[in-house]
Parts: sequence; structure tokens; C-alpha cells
Amino acid sequence: MKIVVLAGGLSAERDVSLKTGDMVTKALRENGHCVILLDVFMGYSEKKEDLTGIFDRSEEISVKVEGIPEVAPDLAKVKASRKDQSDHFFGPNVIELCQMADIVFMALHGENGENGKIQAAFDLFGIRYTGTGYLGSALAMDKGLAKKLFLHHGIPCPKGVAMKKEHRTDDVAALGVTLPCVVKPCCGGSSIGVSIARTREEFHEALEEAFRWENELVIEEYVEGREFSVGVIDFKALPVIEIAPVEGFYDYKNKYKAGSAVETCPADLPGEISEEMQRYAEQAAQVLGLDTYSRMDFLLNQNNELFCLEANTLPGMTPTSLLPQEAAAVGMDFPQLCEKLIEISLRKYSA
Repeated sequence: MKIVVLAGGLSAERDVSLKTGDMVTKALRENGHCVILLDVFMGYSEKKEDLTGIFDRSEEISVKVEGIPEVAPDLAKVKASRKDQSDHFFGPNVIELCQMADIVFMALHGENGENGKIQAAFDLFGIRYTGTGYLGSALAMDKGLAKKLFLHHGIPCPKGVAMKKEHRTDDVAALGVTLPCVVKPCCGGSSIGVSIARTREEFHEALEEAFRWENELVIEEYVEGREFSVGVIDFKALPVIEIAPVEGFYDYKNKYKAGSAVETCPADLPGEISEEMQRYAEQAAQVLGLDTYSRMDFLLNQNNELFCLEANTLPGMTPTSLLPQEAAAVGMDFPQLCEKLIEISLRKYSA
């Protein structure tokens, strides 16, 4: 097949997305496909091109990717480096290349990747792509809205509130939240902008940091416990994986720096707790309509109470990512996983 792997973009998770795209591209080429790794924002060339036969030069024109830095990218610098300096989100020749492909593998993370906007645009252009459609993507990306849906359907979540920048208050008590608490951007990912506040001063600093990234936040009670994740493919849960950071919590650095976290799959848990977590993960996917693949994050406190934190509609596929490790636990290697996600996605277009 002719496949465009779409990565990069303008989210704070740009670098992670490019690494996901690089790994997926290599795996799909190993499977025998003609694959172009394309940065959705930078595009190909700076002018309209004759794209005839371009998939025959797929390796030559693909984006070259290095490692993931320990800090989020400077997006202003990224914007300034685009050759055509257009205000359009889609870079030169992106739509044309995607229309030429048999399918687009969505390797994007964060804003304008996981929020459904690109999916909606592709639906209008008749472009086939992997993963959840625009509505499920939008619902899952908004942590506050997803949480309301989870609670309505009996999926346990930490107590909390949403806060918009124009209604900011630094008075924790007035929000009905007790310290310590977790402050995070409503629609972000990779734990960018997330802080644990244990004092009023730290709460003030946490608001400052989170509002740097977004104008709406989620503020939740801090649940002390073990961290887990459950991948779901075609509404069927994979084995549970436990994430234990060597120090601190599972922040951006600990997610993507090798050796920063100990990950165990299948997790060392009583069978009934693993099964309960998998049931909640499958239910969350059903509630949000995540019909291809997704990943749900959980906490388990000392009383063995489960809390669902969020849903990820385009889970990372980097060397340290969780979904590939979970798939490997059931005998599915990385190239097989990529092929499976394409197979399930294409099924939607043949119905």
C-alpha cells in the first residue's frame, strides 16, 4: 500500500509525534509498504509540486527524525522555520499527498492531531486515516467533558473541577478542592503543564504553569497510589501495564527518557483488579466511541480503589511507549501492531 505517516504539527507533543511517526514508518516499510513520513505543518517543498510517482521516492523525501528532547518544543521557533510562512495549518502539498495515499497513519499527538479537527477535515476531503473519528477524538481530548461522561456511566474518576482562565481563582477552598491536588491543562497530553500542588504557593505556581499551555484547566484531588495504563484495540482490552517512575511522577521527562520509569506488563496485580481495570477501559472506549484503538490511564490507591484519569485516542508509539509493550505481552510485535491498526481502520471504510 501507499501510506502517508502524518506527524509533527504544532502541539507541545510535536517531538514525540515525530518519533512515533519515525518508528511507525520503519515498521510499515518492513511490512513491504511504500511509506512517506510527512510533517503536517512543514509539508513537502514550499511550492505546489508535480507529485507523480512520489511514492517511488518515499525514503528520499521523508522527514528525518532525531531523539526526543527532555523539554517540550519551542513552537514559535517551529513556526518561524516554515519556508512558505503561510498561516495555513496544513503545510505545502500535505492534502494532495494524503489524497494520493491508500491510507494516512495518524502519528500525531496533542492539539490539532487528537482533538478531531484533522479527522473532520480528512472526512471532507475523502481521505482515509487510522484511529478514531472526529467526534470521539474531540470528546476524549477534553478531559473535563470526558470525565463527566465517565462519571455518568459509572466509571470512577478523581473528584475535581474545571477552571477557565477568565474565571481564575487561586483560592483552593473556594473551588471545593483540598490540597494536595493535581493541576493540568484540559486538552493537553504527555503530562505537559501538569503539576502536583501541596501548598497554596505551589497551587499558584501550578496555575501559572498550566495556563501557559491552555486557557482551561482541570483541577483534581491528588490520589496517591500506583499508576497503570490499559490499551484497547477494537474495543478489546490489552494486558494492564504498570508505570513506576524512578523519581517524581510520570511527567514529560519520565515518559520519554529511557530508564526514567520501570514499566511492568502484565502488571503485578490480583486477577480481579486487572479484570476490573480492563472492563473500565473497554467501557470508556465504548462511551467515547473510540472505535479503533486507544489507551486509558488509571490510578489504584492503597484501598484498591480504581480511578480513571483520561483517555488517549492516538497513544504514543515511541521506543518507551506503553501500547506497543502491552501488544508485545500478547505476542504482537511492533510491525504486526501497526498492520493491525491499519486493518481495523480500513474496515470502517468498507462497511
